[in-house]
Amino acid sequence: MAEYNFSKIRHKLEDELTDKRFEHTLGVAVTARMLARIHGADEEAAYVAGLLHDCAKNLSAKDRIHLCNKAGVEITLLEIDNPELLHAKAGAILAAKEYDIKDGDILNAISSHTTGRPGMSLLEKIVFVADYIEPGRDERPGLKELRTEAFNDLNGTVLHILDTTLKYLGDTAKAIDPATRETYDYYKENGE
Repeated sequence: MAEYNFSKIRHKLEDELTDKRFEHTLGVAVTARMLARIHGADEEAAYVAGLLHDCAKNLSAKDRIHLCNKAGVEITLLEIDNPELLHAKAGAILAAKEYDIKDGDILNAISSHTTGRPGMSLLEKIVFVADYIEPGRDERPGLKELRTEAFNDLNGTVLHILDTTLKYLGDTAKAIDPATRETYDYYKENGE
């Protein structure tokens, strides 16, 4: 099991992120750790992934694109038009380079935390859900029910969040990342 310098990671993130984003980050990290405890995942990995999930959030669009291009990470046309969507992919790259994270599951959890992906690991599901339900979130519909559901039925919560996200994006005429639709279809069909 890898050992992480939580204090060093937290201090660096505190310097890099806005106060509001840092507070959200801590909420996700603690929520991810609690979900990991309930669902039998590695609590330290969940906490680290939660801490680092938005580590690239304050990078400029140009820097996100550059980071992904340099690492050979595929960028979709939607991401080029909406580079804020790249913070997850860029975050996984940054976590490896700047925070020395080598655990592929943690890096995948960071990379897939916004859209999810078909066949997510337990850790990926935990971070995906934690980002949505952390205590600082209050603007999303049905949060109270989702928070209860998350501790009882993680897979059901993943599907519920994806469904809610797709409906919200459809109602607001915002662009829907195909990865979100693909992930929803996968979990709807497979019931994982």
